[in-house]
Amino acid sequence: MEKSEHEVVIAGGGPTGLMLGAELTLAGADAAIVERRASRDLPDSRAGGLQARTIEIFDQRGIADRFLAEGQIAQVQGFGGIPLDISDFPTRHPYGLALWQKHIERLLADWVEGLGVTVHRARAVVGFEQDGAGVDVQLADGGLLRAQYLVGCDGGRSAVRKAAGIGFPGWDATVSNLIAEAEMAEEPEMGVRRDARGTHGIGRVEYEIRDGEVVFADSGPVRVTVAEGRADRTDEPTLADLKQALTEVYGTDYGIHSPTWISRFTDATRQADSYRAGRILLAGDAAHVHYPVGGHGLSLGVQDAVNLGWKLAQVVRGISPESLLDTYEAERHPATARLLRSTMAQSALMRPDARIEALRESVAELLAMDGPRRRFAGLLSGLDIRYDLGDGHPLLGRRMPDLELTTASGPARVSTLLRKAGFVLLDLGQPGGLDAAPWTDRVHLVEAGYDGAWELPVLGEVAAPAAVLIRPDGHVAWTGEGTARGLGEALGKWVGPPTAAGERPSSERGP
Repeated sequence: MEKSEHEVVIAGGGPTGLMLGAELTLAGADAAIVERRASRDLPDSRAGGLQARTIEIFDQRGIADRFLAEGQIAQVQGFGGIPLDISDFPTRHPYGLALWQKHIERLLADWVEGLGVTVHRARAVVGFEQDGAGVDVQLADGGLLRAQYLVGCDGGRSAVRKAAGIGFPGWDATVSNLIAEAEMAEEPEMGVRRDARGTHGIGRVEYEIRDGEVVFADSGPVRVTVAEGRADRTDEPTLADLKQALTEVYGTDYGIHSPTWISRFTDATRQADSYRAGRILLAGDAAHVHYPVGGHGLSLGVQDAVNLGWKLAQVVRGISPESLLDTYEAERHPATARLLRSTMAQSALMRPDARIEALRESVAELLAMDGPRRRFAGLLSGLDIRYDLGDGHPLLGRRMPDLELTTASGPARVSTLLRKAGFVLLDLGQPGGLDAAPWTDRVHLVEAGYDGAWELPVLGEVAAPAAVLIRPDGHVAWTGEGTARGLGEALGKWVGPPTAAGERPSSERGP
């Protein structure tokens, strides 16, 4: 079979793989996604929902409205079942979005197809061989792809991670749950139940949110989550397993039948000890798994993709040295580890034990205070992520606020300046004060005005910088305090070496 060549091959076409394919394409790299499923339409939705920062990321790419039109806005943040309201956070999206994963993937696939990303469906990566120049990627059907880099976005049981010999340390499961969508012959007990075995729940697949409360449809298939009696099951779950677990918890299986799908999840928490082995990289669940409390898995994968995409594109295009890829793990590994610790703490708080319940009540009192609420909600919403880019202005390493700017051509939001997934040098000082001419082909200089307050989640109001260098992922790489000190160094590190000659970038000036 003829070998097909791409700059990057992505194993896995879930949300992480789709987002990475789009980011690479927007950055000018040739990316191909290999997905084992023949159809892009998911029959099931094991996960669902978007965190506030993920909605912001979609807004940066101009696709947030697609998701907002189909989902339901709600205050979805919580810590171990303790609600955390973020409606007062300084963001255009101070909420989460309730939307099943099958719809999220469909909307992402529409976008990716519109960008022209190559997607090989009904094919799976089963192995690879890497050398000094690239990777030969072996497919289950005997096909062979050649790429400069291979990225494993193939889930918690990642074949790419295992073949690369990357360790996956962490904590084994202590609880196991079955989750399914099916029909029931009898009317079940709706809602959440907690007992000595764990947390269980039954609700209609179709629902809506009214005044912040979930309201299920009156009829139709149900979505069931029920704890099993043991945590070491690794076989594929069956309808018989589901019936047994329901009977043990509820005293009846409610005549459950005709399952659309059945799956199993646990509270096992693991993180790859490295996100890279030579020309092999990991993202999404291939790099980290956790108890799904709070629905963070999908959002973590999207954040991995937008952090890695532009960096990998610059390397394969010869713009930046390979060392730029080291910053992917350096930034994403600690940010994800912090959230994984949170999911472990939450799973512990949800255990049905009188002493744990006393602890949970104490934590709830703590989180009712404004400071702790903001701190934890900032972490869980993704709005308080800070990559360690050194000392400096509080903005450094954080997501750039979506300010409403004034420019010579009219008002502009920061998010609209990031639609092409490129670097933006935002000059809010005197016109002509910054010179990025050697990087004119890679940096868009925007001279603008902004008169409002600069406010960050958790931190509150911060001093206004005179200039900001914004990376394609929306994080701040440099701030200016009235001078260009450090700008050249930041541009060289993140954008790549300067060109020998160049014209000043076109700029806009606001009043």
